[in-house]
Amino acid sequence: MDYKKAGVDVHAGQSAVNGIKKAVESTYNDCVLSGLGKFAGFFQIDTNKWKQPVLVSSTDGVGTKILVAKMADSFKTIGVDLVNHCVNDIFVHNAVPLFFLDYIGTGKLNPSKVEQIISGMVVACNDHNMALIGGEMAEMPGVYQGEDVDLVGTIVGCTEKECIINGENISKNDIVVGFSSSGLHTNGYTLARHILFNELKRDIDDYIEDFGKTLGEELLIPHKSYYPLLYEKINDKGGNNRLLVKGMAHITGGGISGNLSRIIPNGLCAVIDCKSWKTPPIFKYLENNCQIERMEMFTAFNMGIGFITVVSEEFVDTLINECSGIVIGRIKAETNDNDKDKVRLLNL
Repeated sequence: MDYKKAGVDVHAGQSAVNGIKKAVESTYNDCVLSGLGKFAGFFQIDTNKWKQPVLVSSTDGVGTKILVAKMADSFKTIGVDLVNHCVNDIFVHNAVPLFFLDYIGTGKLNPSKVEQIISGMVVACNDHNMALIGGEMAEMPGVYQGEDVDLVGTIVGCTEKECIINGENISKNDIVVGFSSSGLHTNGYTLARHILFNELKRDIDDYIEDFGKTLGEELLIPHKSYYPLLYEKINDKGGNNRLLVKGMAHITGGGISGNLSRIIPNGLCAVIDCKSWKTPPIFKYLENNCQIERMEMFTAFNMGIGFITVVSEEFVDTLINECSGIVIGRIKAETNDNDKDKVRLLNL
């Protein structure tokens, strides 16, 4: 009896580490003080860049989208999903991504699969000038079955204390500007998989005319990052010395209502016109081919809006003309302070 016969192949783990080492090190910058394989990662804050630095962190996963990757036997983009999702979660507070750590759990470690996943993370980290500073590969038969994979990421970013965006300055008559999603992103996949594979009996390789691609290709479109699109623009204070945006929301689980309500101050309500943007084909296909209530669609999915900003009316044209934003609503006064009443969806 040995560890391998019990279900854990230490050599496979080392092989996976060796396979990703060069790719991971390509994300390093002058702030990274340690190499891959140490017990912990070291990252030095650039004190020349930040006056009053505030660290902003978040942890998240890709949900059951990982099961779609398994069905398609393609893990090349799931790492991109993970990084971009986490970037958006800290960017809503105006944070610059600094470094990233990952967790990959599996019942049986497959070095090739791990390399695909990490390669996607490396691409996304390099896109954001962010270091992939460390992580954990855990082979745990009994906790995970076969080659099932669990994927989680932790991100740490930084912003100036005076530049934190949290929605507290949102006021009546501010404008709600949305930005289109690239598809399902990383939320609602449990419901989507049930509709597509259990109810409709579709196959992952089926070509769907509505999408112009296979079902697998549509479902594995990477989660979009809004940081490259918006960061420089919203921090361009110009002569008014004000941030362009008052509040931002990443539209994930819970949809527009569940996420936008988190930044709306008491006494206010965001009134959203659901006819103000074009719903992508994937959401129409899911809704039209299954008996599902319209409100449930807006709760489970982003419905085509992956990120939202709230701005004063004077800045709206900038976001529309230079960032392809869409005016989707306005902030109104509201006497009820209940979070459920802080977002009102019209024209469902």
